[in-house]
Amino acid sequence: MRGAVFVGVDRDLELTDVEPVRPGPSDVVVSVGATGVCHSDLSVVNGARPFPAPALLGHEAAGTVVEVGADVRLVRVGDRVVTSFIPACGRCFWCLRGQSNLCQLAADVVTVPRATLPDGRAATGFLGLGTFAEQMTVHEASLVPVRSDLPDEQLALLGCGVTTGVCAVLRSARVEAGDTVAVLGCGGVGQAVVQGARLAGAARVVAVDPVGWKREVALSLGATDALDPTTDDVRGAVLAATGGRGVDHAFEAAGLPAVTQQALTLTRRGGAVIMLGMPAFDATLQIPALPLFAEGKRVVAGKFGDAQVRRDVQRLIDLAETGRLDLAALVTRRVGLADVNEALRAMAGGEVIRSVIV
Repeated sequence: MRGAVFVGVDRDLELTDVEPVRPGPSDVVVSVGATGVCHSDLSVVNGARPFPAPALLGHEAAGTVVEVGADVRLVRVGDRVVTSFIPACGRCFWCLRGQSNLCQLAADVVTVPRATLPDGRAATGFLGLGTFAEQMTVHEASLVPVRSDLPDEQLALLGCGVTTGVCAVLRSARVEAGDTVAVLGCGGVGQAVVQGARLAGAARVVAVDPVGWKREVALSLGATDALDPTTDDVRGAVLAATGGRGVDHAFEAAGLPAVTQQALTLTRRGGAVIMLGMPAFDATLQIPALPLFAEGKRVVAGKFGDAQVRRDVQRLIDLAETGRLDLAALVTRRVGLADVNEALRAMAGGEVIRSVIV
């Protein structure tokens, strides 16, 4: 099969023939129908997130099961599936407490060889997946079987960005009808936050992004206001829109500590900042302790939006199928596997919300 292999920092992925490993007892072979190109993949290529080479990148996908191991119980041959970049084993301490977004199995699946390169070296799969390929062999816990007639290019987005953003609103922040929200960064996750805030009935949704057309998309998806952080007085505008208090919830969707700190300046006393973007491995966050304490603000790490994938992914599909969640609007470009490096460059340049490899 063909796959896009990470061979080193700041180097193009190499498109080559790789031999997938035979499935073990708990493994599943999936024919990849579509895969999104996410900022986390770019973070491996540019070195912000260290990951050992060689590896098949990609972690946000939808496809069809073509083979299962002897002990597999979660899926069957022929099932349509969405990947979960954090597995949900259903048995560990965290899964049993409704925190499958922190599943213990995540640390194990990333080290498992998933394919053999032409030179005989073993390649792992990014986050236990490796969706930038025609097929992938993964642990069954990394898959969610779904029922839907939606195309794979839309379902793929549920493997990371959309589930993270919408569930961050509904699960991490628990936004209520009439609340006020700011969204800092309007890429794939940020646009999903905007839609989640609309679904929750937020009265005011302020989208903040330096790219004009992304602000326009946010307005079309439910934002009530859109601000350019390079030219607008963002704090002044947010305070003016909220009676001088600040928003109830500010979502950081850029992965930058400076944006998290800015988000804190936009929240009211007793409000919350929800961190969603993945920061660089050496990034640090410095927050003055006394103002945080005195104003009763909270900083929450909304990893995967606190989604419980075996419950939430199908619910999001149901919302999409009834027209209440717009997945198609998030697909900016459709490309082939051979165009994966250009898709990564387009993401780095702010040209897309999501490129989807089909």
